Amino acid sequence: MSLTLPGLMPVRNMLEDLLGREVTVTPADPVTKDDLPSMAAALYVDGAGRLAAVLGMNLPLAAHAGAALGLMPAGAAEASIEDKQLSPMLLENVQELCNILTGLLNREGGPHLTLYRVVAPGDGLPSDAAAHLLALGNRLDVRVQIARYGAGLLSLSLTA
Repeated sequence: MSLTLPGLMPVRNMLEDLLGREVTVTPADPVTKDDLPSMAAALYVDGAGRLAAVLGMNLPLAAHAGAALGLMPAGAAEASIEDKQLSPMLLENVQELCNILTGLLNREGGPHLTLYRVVAPGDGLPSDAAAHLLALGNRLDVRVQIARYGAGLLSLSLTA
């Protein structure tokens, strides 16, 4: 069995459960090359260590989701967005969020993926991960609105 993309409802439900607040998920345009430098990206590998999926969050979503997960005030997210980088605490929360979001990818009978690493906004994505975030095809692009925090973009691209 191969990897399959989650639908909007599983993404919304998982984020609501994790963040403990209302989340709205709507379709969005795919990311562009200009978006990549300001994205946090999670790289997921299969059992053989091959890149299998890349999840990208733009800085606003990473900051808002990290703050919501850590029960931090929305101002902490806004400060990170203004500084154009995630604070160490927000980055740690984003890493935890990306680890838990592996649950969207792992299905019974399918390959088991694990989080390999999270690349912070501004740290430069590996070229293979960047290529997958830009590739058209087996991908999900959504706008995520987190109640009382803010909104941003999430892109999930499967490599096969």
